[in-house]
Amino acid sequence: QVQLVESGGGLVQPGESLRLSCVASGSIFRLNTMGWYRQAPGKERELVATRSTGGSTIYADSVKDRFTISRDNAKNTVSLEMNNLKPEDTAVYYCYLRFLTVNPYWGQGTQVTVSS
Repeated sequence: QVQLVESGGGLVQPGESLRLSCVASGSIFRLNTMGWYRQAPGKERELVATRSTGGSTIYADSVKDRFTISRDNAKNTVSLEMNNLKPEDTAVYYCYLRFLTVNPYWGQGTQVTVSS
């Protein structure tokens, strides 16, 4: 059974930074992709950033100059350093893990609110 636990969300002002972290546990195939999606009120869940064990990285255009994803393959952890946060970044951020199949695992989500 695979479990994902996120942490690090909170309330910040525009221009500030946050770091999100996620720890995966359970039966995880060694080759996988982990990352972050987010969902704002009234919108569909969207990709923020993902990184595979091989180092392949994807960023949403809206965050690629401000966010940095990193991971520790051995520990099955992934982090998202979010800099220069904007109100448009307000959303619930979900940790993401996929391996072998097209069906991903999801964390419970952590709220990020950017407001002055």
